[in-house]
Amino acid sequence: MGRVRPAAQRPGHRAAQRPGHRAAQRPGHRAAQRPARQFRPSLLLGALTLVLYGLGAIGIGKPLDGLSIFALAITALGLIIARRQPGNSVAWLLLGLGPVLAFYEDAANYAVLDYHFHHGRLPLGPAAAVVASELWSTPFLMLPLIILLFPDGKLSSRWRLILRAYLGVCALLTAIWLAGGAWEVSTAPIVVDGKGQLVSDPGPPGVPVIAFAILLIAVAVFWLLFVLRQVLSWRQATGERRAQLKWLMAGGSAAVVGLAFTVLLSSDGGLLGALDNVMLAFGLFSLPVCIVFAILKYRLYDIDRLISRTLSYTLVTGLLVGVYTGLVLLTTQVLRLTSPVGVAAATLAVAALFNPVRRRVQRMVDRRFNRARYDSDRTVAGFASRLKDEVDLDSVRADLTGAVQHALEPAHITLWLSPDAGRAASPADAS
Repeated sequence: MGRVRPAAQRPGHRAAQRPGHRAAQRPGHRAAQRPARQFRPSLLLGALTLVLYGLGAIGIGKPLDGLSIFALAITALGLIIARRQPGNSVAWLLLGLGPVLAFYEDAANYAVLDYHFHHGRLPLGPAAAVVASELWSTPFLMLPLIILLFPDGKLSSRWRLILRAYLGVCALLTAIWLAGGAWEVSTAPIVVDGKGQLVSDPGPPGVPVIAFAILLIAVAVFWLLFVLRQVLSWRQATGERRAQLKWLMAGGSAAVVGLAFTVLLSSDGGLLGALDNVMLAFGLFSLPVCIVFAILKYRLYDIDRLISRTLSYTLVTGLLVGVYTGLVLLTTQVLRLTSPVGVAAATLAVAALFNPVRRRVQRMVDRRFNRARYDSDRTVAGFASRLKDEVDLDSVRADLTGAVQHALEPAHITLWLSPDAGRAASPADAS
């Protein structure tokens, strides 16, 4: 029996199949792999953040603290956006914050380890002290860029020029700060505090205070311009873009409120200390989380309901806390009741007031911030009141379809009526 040689068939087989196979599959294959290739650098940044914090935890012996958790969470949120939109500039800024914060914290911990436990004998101790003392402002300079580039990173030529000017000012400020720290460690004995920062840091020599103040004022003006851009964009936007900007404004407002409460409370222990930590976490995480929801368009149009619920429950909580405090003072200080009796009476009164106060406050907030729901509720309530006195079936049908159309705005309405049990249901199209 003869045997067919593979060598006689393979050249023709390759010539007949492989070029066509490549021509037919490679373009689509490349298009399918392009997002994965664009996502790889973001994974590298995330891995860099983990490595830097791993070095701090293993090499320096510093456990994760609140700043570390915030940096890791920011990195995770950046990865979520980059996975869906690899070319989004906001994702890269969030991913860049992680290594910056990790590097700053490792430098601060290394400076403490060197000058508090090894008396300055470790290598690169002065450099770590300079980084810990002077680069604390870098994250604050990066965060406004997220507001500027939200939601897709696209800027006009004028705003790109403003962005370049802002980056130039930030680079100049960073250079001045680093020069000041380097001058300090080269001319005086190095003493660092518990945070790894230089105790004596007078600033760089030869830099006029007026020029430095002008740069700081310029940074503040740039921040206001970035916020103004989003405000003007919100006034002109409709649909999805407007909802995205609502998420941004809600996150920014929550961040300001949370950080303001943190500054006002500023307690280290007890109930106030726990509340201080909660408000700090709320202020730090609210803006990044809202940005992720807005960019990925997840439950995008629930923002009105979220705002109204947050405001209503905040107002209700404040009112009830005030009522509770007033009742406790009234029963224990004025009426001279025992403390347990006064607390119990105040608790029962607040529990009885909760639902009525919540409904009234919710209606007030919906009237201002969630107008669609307020108008829908009014439409349904008006239809229910008219239904009590209506006896004509055609009028009820017309009124019902009108109420549904006004409240829900559907594309099509079909109403099925059954006049009696013995007759088959017939469609009555009321679109």
